[in-house]
Amino acid sequence: MEENVTLFRVRYAETDQMGIAHHGNYLAWFEMGRSGLCRDWGKPYASWEDEGVFLPVVEANCRYKSPARYDEELTLKTSVEEVKAHSISFRYRLFRGDKLLAEGKTRHAFATPEGTLIRKGHPLIDWLKERSAQGPNS
Repeated sequence: MEENVTLFRVRYAETDQMGIAHHGNYLAWFEMGRSGLCRDWGKPYASWEDEGVFLPVVEANCRYKSPARYDEELTLKTSVEEVKAHSISFRYRLFRGDKLLAEGKTRHAFATPEGTLIRKGHPLIDWLKERSAQGPNS
């Protein structure tokens, strides 16, 4: 499956007194990449919700390799790692130039607006499974 590339700069408000990006910002940055990937597919996340599919986070991790600093331009690469019957996992890699700063993963359940796990076929989930099976640039 294709990869979304998001370019952004570390904002002053995202840093600590030493000018280093606070670790809590990485998950928010991952969300930027995930939203961008959905838009690239022609299905912004808001349209998923309109179709009755919500993606609550059930697992998140981030491995920090090198700090990001104030005003650095960063590149976030986001892709789908796996689609299962009831969940989807996204993979994230954050770079400054060619240097890998962090990598992470989030797993999201497919849920109804009421928070109930979607247990049977849903057209949007079926589309997503088919799309991920087709590979890049599908």
